[in-house]
Amino acid sequence: MNIKTQLLRLLENNRDSYISGADLARELDVSRNAVWKAVESLRIEGYGISAVSNKGYRLDDSGDILSAAGISGFLRHSEVFTVHTRKSVTSTNTVLRDMAASGAPEGAVLTAEAQTAGKGRQGRSFHSPEKHGIYFSLLLRPGVSAVDASMITSAAAVAASRAIEEFFPGVQVGIKWVNDLFVSGKKVCGILTEAVFDMESGLVESVVLGIGINITRPEDGLPDGLEDIVATLTDSAFGSDGQRNKLIAATLDNFWDLYLRLSDKEFLDEYRSRSIVLGQDIYVISGEDKKAAHALEIDNDCGLVVQYENGEIATLASGEVSIRPVSEYKQN
Repeated sequence: MNIKTQLLRLLENNRDSYISGADLARELDVSRNAVWKAVESLRIEGYGISAVSNKGYRLDDSGDILSAAGISGFLRHSEVFTVHTRKSVTSTNTVLRDMAASGAPEGAVLTAEAQTAGKGRQGRSFHSPEKHGIYFSLLLRPGVSAVDASMITSAAAVAASRAIEEFFPGVQVGIKWVNDLFVSGKKVCGILTEAVFDMESGLVESVVLGIGINITRPEDGLPDGLEDIVATLTDSAFGSDGQRNKLIAATLDNFWDLYLRLSDKEFLDEYRSRSIVLGQDIYVISGEDKKAAHALEIDNDCGLVVQYENGEIATLASGEVSIRPVSEYKQN
């Protein structure tokens, strides 16, 4: 953890009091000049830090500032992640994938205030307005088979669900197979996993895991076509005192705990319990076609076992499903 991140953590943990430069230097084992430089760097990023003679430094209400230091300061696994922040990118997945090709290590994280071409599944876009959500991607280098790598998306869904419920008490998050998070019947989070394979070994060389969470509603509303299917987590103010930084950090930490034991598949029971499709009449969607089925179970590889109307039972390893409106299947 660098000096700036350590300093921000100390200031965050002592918001109600000033800490002298000498005490900070001693705590961080650096010179007072190094403390001053770190303070100035944090101020450039947008943090309000008061300095009073004979008292020291104190962190003001930092507002809604998304920063590498802010995220890193809340991470339990800070030694794992290297966080990069941008004001705006086309897509955090696209940019991080380029960073991976240039040799970025596992644990590299890219987050942005906004995406101009946010990526969803099946080639769709993900609406990513500035300061109304969190949008970030994580680079993994798992070196596992495609089947084992498929667990990454499911683990991320559980990790993000836990983080959301931690910061939004009373909210219950459901998972629509395989990777969308829903609250009160509408989507609040999308997860997109993109893998690169080593052609010689057949193993997954790298994975870019992208997560986007809708937090607050944009002032000008949602684009046409999204009002009925997309929700935000709160209508209240959110983001003060580093809340978005904390939410990103909690999601990353939750995921890493599961990733370290990915082969144990301990998260699958929770994934199943959060499912909003099990026991439901659904459509299995392939391009423009959709086929009526009933969702029976989620197997130990996170495949969705379905039964079609002709009685055929099949296991879906990937793809897309939608829950059939009650009015449709009651007429059949």
